Formats: sequence, C-alpha cells, structure tokens
Amino acid sequence: MYGKIESAKRVLVLHMDAALLLIQTGIYAYGWFYDYYPILEQTRYTNDGVLIGAGMHLYVRGHILVLALYFVLEVFFFRTYGGKNSGYQRPLRVFSSHIFSLFLVNTLTYFQLSLMRNWLVPVRMMLLIYVTQLAVSIVWIYLTDVLYRRVFPPRKMLLIGGEQPVEGIIGKFESGKGRYIIEKSIRLQDGPEAVEAALDAMPGGVVLWDLPVEERNRLLKECYARHIRVYIMPRITDVIMKGADQMHLFDTPIFMIQEYALRIEQRVIKRTIDIVMSLTLLILLSPVMLLTALIVKAYDRGPVLYEQTRCTLHRREFKMIKFRSMRTDAEADGVARLAAKQDPRITPFGRFIRSCRIDELPQLWNILRGDMSFIGPRPERPEIIAEYLKEMPEFAYRTRVKAGLAGYAQVYGKYNTTPYDKLKLDLTYIENYSVWLDLRLMLLTLRILFTAESTEGVDIAGEEAGEK
Repeated sequence: MYGKIESAKRVLVLHMDAALLLIQTGIYAYGWFYDYYPILEQTRYTNDGVLIGAGMHLYVRGHILVLALYFVLEVFFFRTYGGKNSGYQRPLRVFSSHIFSLFLVNTLTYFQLSLMRNWLVPVRMMLLIYVTQLAVSIVWIYLTDVLYRRVFPPRKMLLIGGEQPVEGIIGKFESGKGRYIIEKSIRLQDGPEAVEAALDAMPGGVVLWDLPVEERNRLLKECYARHIRVYIMPRITDVIMKGADQMHLFDTPIFMIQEYALRIEQRVIKRTIDIVMSLTLLILLSPVMLLTALIVKAYDRGPVLYEQTRCTLHRREFKMIKFRSMRTDAEADGVARLAAKQDPRITPFGRFIRSCRIDELPQLWNILRGDMSFIGPRPERPEIIAEYLKEMPEFAYRTRVKAGLAGYAQVYGKYNTTPYDKLKLDLTYIENYSVWLDLRLMLLTLRILFTAESTEGVDIAGEEAGEK
C-alpha cells in the first residue's frame, strides 16, 4: 500500500514542480517578448551616426532556444537549492529556495541579455519579472502544501530504540510539520515478541535508533524483506563505508576504503578556486569591511579584529581572523565557551554582523594565505579538539582536509548541532569529496546566511569560545 502511495506522491510532486517551472518561464517569456526582444531588435548608433550595435532578429527556433535556456537554468538552481521539494519540505524553506534560485537565474539571464545587446539592458523589466515570480511562488507553495497534506496523510512510524533516550530523535522527526508521526516507540529490552508484533502492524516506516550492530542488521534485513521503509542514523563507520569505492576483482562485490587524500588535480583546482574567489571578494567587499571596522572601533575603542588559534590540515595551528563581535573582556577568565543564546558578551553591532556572517569576512585573508579553504570542516581550537578526542577519537578524522570558511556541517546542520553529528556531516563531505560538491556547497552557503537557526547559540555555555 505504501509503495503505491509513494509513487502517487512522486508523480504529484513532479507534476506540481514542472507546472510551476513552466509558469515561471512563461512570466519571463512575457518580459522577453514585450520588452527585451524589441530592445535587442533595435539598431543603435552614436550621436555621430556611427553604428555601435546591429539589431538582431530571431525566428521561432531562436525564441525557443532562449526560453529553453531559461528553463534549464531554473531546473538547475531549483534542484541545487531544493526548490523542487513542494510538499516534502516546510513551505518557508521551499520559498527561501525559490528566492535564491530565481535571483540567480534572473541575474545570469540579465547579463546574458546584456551580452546579446552588447550593452546593459534596462533592469526594470527583470525586477518586475522577479517580483511577479516570487508572488506566484508564495501562492503556489501554499496551495501545493495544503493539497499535499489533504491528499497524503503523515507517515506513521515505529521507532525501535536501545538504551539511549528517544525523546530527542522523536522530536526531530515530528518537527517535519506533519510529514511524520512516531506512532509507537519500543525498545529492544521489551523483548523480541513485542518487536515482532509492532512490525506485524505494518508501519509506514521504521526508525532504528541507537541499536547494537548485530540487532540493527537483523532488523534491517527483516524490514527489507517485508518491504518496510527504514530510517537509520548512521554511525561513524557507516559514513566511512558510504565513501568506499566498489570494485569487481573477483566474483563478489568488494568495497575498498583507502586513506583519504585529494588527487593532485583536485588540489590544484581547489586551491585555484580559493585564490581567485578570495581575491575577488576581498576587492568587492572592501567597502563593507572598512565600514564594519570603523563601527567596531567606534563602539568601545577596542581592537577591530579578533585572532584565535585554530587547527587546519593535519592539526597545524594558525591564527584565524574575525571582526570582533564581543566585548573586549569576553574571555577575561581564560575559559573557552560556546556563544549562548542572548549571550551578554556579544555587543549590539556584534549581534548584527554575526547574524549576517559579516564577522567572518577577514577569513578571506586566511583563505588567500592558504590556512583555510572556502569549503571544509570549520576549524576548531586545539584545546577543544583535545577535549573532544577524549570522548570521540574519530574527531581527528576531520583534520584530514584543510579547514574551511563553510562546510557540509554548516549547510546541513546548525550552530548548536552536537559535535558527534557535526563530525558525521564533515566525514560525509570528506568521504564524498568532489569539485562539484565544493561548488554546490558554495551555492547553498548563500542561503544559510539568512537562516537564523544556523547562527543561534547553544542553550547552555559549553567548552568552546564564543568568538567561533
């Protein structure tokens, strides 16, 4: 039954997403035919009568090509930012994806049209297209979300847990705004009969949470045989296994897990991207950085920059630079702490630059110097690494790559995600590295700049410094 429901869900979502993309392309088509194509058709002369731009004329296939290119860009950015997840994701999250996707599509299209004209085209129509598309997106996302909820009920889940408390993981699933309901929760300690009886009830899915490996594997195979969907929170070894290379040396599949290292061509490309982008951004953002420095200095006459020892590749220490967002006596006692919610050490302007990530901009210099990369695990303080290693020896795996300004854990986690979960996210990046993954994470990083939960502090002060 659930297999048919899932197929119906997929078909519905695909049709809804395709219809929206066609509508958004239709809005652009109106601007193209009504405003931009007539401009491109015009022959332009200087005041002295010198020809500076011959008008262009397109036939039907030319117009189709222009609109098809716009549609392809939409598909690419909507897929990258998750804008094609209507019904699955929260409406606000889907809409934020539409904001960034349409902005990038229309920006690239604007410069494409300017190149076709050999001069900047008026921006008025492109702004009108963008605003109209966002208005359509708001209505469309709301209607599709209502339709999805009415047609498809929440997935009823069975949670099978071990010794650890289950309240946290239940809360995570049920925060999906009605997509999942943990209908029943049992423990292995309840006995095999209770587990079998719960599975016989044919749940819509089973969550295997904190189980011994043998029991987890047994239940996984049993659920697979019963065609029951399974949700598993991976362990460190599972994440490492996911990055294995599959080989066929003999008459049986082989997974090869090797010492992680970027190939020489990957290192060259990654470093080239870091140098070009850091130089470009340092130049473009220099007015913002200068204004920030003046305000930080004027607030309390303290230092503008904040330096802190962090670890990068192979735990090599370096001085990470940030704009100071806390009082000058934030670490007067010498104790490193995480920034807490409503942390009184953070200055009013510091709270603003932290929320916008402006405080991170001086790290462009760290990237240019080679201490950091744009994408990679966030650098930690040496003493914090030492503390984590006592409980998680695997934490050392994070330093197999250069530290980054942003990373997998920052895109898919939160500021207050547990260190163990951040480690799994960082290892997912390390074990699945590619240049394309770096570029994709760079695009996704733009979205988290405007997501409050990615910058919020922890509820209780922890071990790490607030100037993280």
